[in-house]
Amino acid sequence: MNLAVYTKFLSDSRRGLVGWMLGTAAVGMMYASTYPSQKDNTASLPEALRESLHIDATAAGYLQASVFGLILPLLAMIYGAATGSRAVAGEEESGQLDLVLAHPLTRTRLVLQRFAALATGAGAISLLVWLALLAIRDSAELTSVTPAELLAQCVNLALLGIVFGALALGLGAAFGRRTVVLAGTAAIGILSYTAHTFAAQIGADQLAYVSPFHHYIGGQPLRNGFQWADIGILAATASALVALGTWRFARRDINT
Repeated sequence: MNLAVYTKFLSDSRRGLVGWMLGTAAVGMMYASTYPSQKDNTASLPEALRESLHIDATAAGYLQASVFGLILPLLAMIYGAATGSRAVAGEEESGQLDLVLAHPLTRTRLVLQRFAALATGAGAISLLVWLALLAIRDSAELTSVTPAELLAQCVNLALLGIVFGALALGLGAAFGRRTVVLAGTAAIGILSYTAHTFAAQIGADQLAYVSPFHHYIGGQPLRNGFQWADIGILAATASALVALGTWRFARRDINT
């Protein structure tokens, strides 16, 4: 199988990807390393506030709320949206897509191989986050969270980035406009996070299940390890988004 599109997209993205890997891992380490100084403050918070933020004074609770609950998923979503929007819509708006498709290359192969490159990048970022957290696990007093539990959460982090990357790529393949891609991805990201965070508080627990964020962290991998149903749902969601975008891309004219 010819993987030229996959390798070219990764090669063109290598500097940015290295920056994402190092930056995301550094942010994760920085926030995780503050656990020893923050755990007493966390325990003193009002119970209602701790419940609403899904936070407690344990290492798993702190990581879930402060590291994997907001900043890292936000970075994963931004990575996915930025990379996914560039994969098709960015080149289409710049006029480069016609030149790429002038080669003996189907539109389906273009989308699938660029999605595979995006997924590889998301996996590499999450792998480095896992290694970074393992490096400070003892010094940051995070030993109650096992390496396998950290890995489970990092796998879900990669899948969250892949889902939003698939959404951005799918929208770009369907419409060819970066403004549509970025606006749509941002709107769905905000709605998804809101549904996960506030569904229980407004008595709409079932609403949380439509949110990728719920399947990313709702099963508490930092306490319970790999949640295979959630992993399957995230992977299936990403696959469906790419499939829909590819189907539309194969049937429309390229914007000029």
